[in-house]
Amino acid sequence: MTHLYKSVPIRSSEITPKHVYLSRRDFMKAATVATGAALLAACAPSVTEEPQSAKPAPTSTATDELGDPVNTYEDITNYNNYYEFSTDKQQVAGLAQGFTVRPWTIEVGGLVNKPMTFGIDDLLKKFPQEERIYRLRCVEAWSMVIPWTGFTLASLLKEVGPTSDAKYVRFETVYRPEEMPGQKSEFYPWPYQEGLRLDEAMHDLTFLATGLYGEPNVPQNGAPIRVVVPWKYGFKSIKSIVKIELVSGEPSTLWNAIAPNEYGFYSNVNPEVDHPRWSQATERRIGEFDRRPTLPFNGYGEQVASLYDGMDLSVYY
Repeated sequence: MTHLYKSVPIRSSEITPKHVYLSRRDFMKAATVATGAALLAACAPSVTEEPQSAKPAPTSTATDELGDPVNTYEDITNYNNYYEFSTDKQQVAGLAQGFTVRPWTIEVGGLVNKPMTFGIDDLLKKFPQEERIYRLRCVEAWSMVIPWTGFTLASLLKEVGPTSDAKYVRFETVYRPEEMPGQKSEFYPWPYQEGLRLDEAMHDLTFLATGLYGEPNVPQNGAPIRVVVPWKYGFKSIKSIVKIELVSGEPSTLWNAIAPNEYGFYSNVNPEVDHPRWSQATERRIGEFDRRPTLPFNGYGEQVASLYDGMDLSVYY
């Protein structure tokens, strides 16, 4: 079942054709987005290119809520930010091949009434899987449209029952430097950590993605399970989760710890608040050469803007 959400229209011309994406070297030369900076946030789908012997890449006629097609499977699985493997988007997919996704468990605890540990296959059986076609807006000012499969984070949190003291949700990525060479870097405070306010986590748009294009997640896209928060910059959508903890105070997050002046806790998509090193007013859909205006809350403002009533969004980068 595909859930579509009312939002600001997206032109079909924004979608990346496969042949255009495969010439991404030319695209990168034309891009004006800053590259190579040590503090560019990890936000695209996780990493791993399918082996040559793998079955053909899935295809789809799926569209977003306005009838526009999604990015191709090749786009989504070959242009990746996943610093646990590499800071080079072009190397991540290859380095992620062979990453172990079974067995896998996710510990859910903290300020809850029923702390539990779930096996990934148990989660797949317990929670009905649905498709969500979401836009992804990276903090680096590029974007995609992605057909995820999974279930709402709220459904999982309801299973464990947050207590009245729980105000935030903290997430943690697997720490496995023997398989994730980027974790050998001492520059980053591994393991990757992220967080949401509890009402953000419980919102129906907040998704636990277990698949892509109707197939199981691949390592480069956060296999076996990742968060997707479509109205926030992509680095908030933490990958390969092993721990979810309900806490009373705002949790530390990796990018906020490294550069708090550049990566705030909220990090809602906001074209009126620039990154200190580049504009957020426009973005480039992968494979396109022209830029387009960035939408407040990535186009999901009708659903989520009320979460921030009374907040000065110019402060909460």
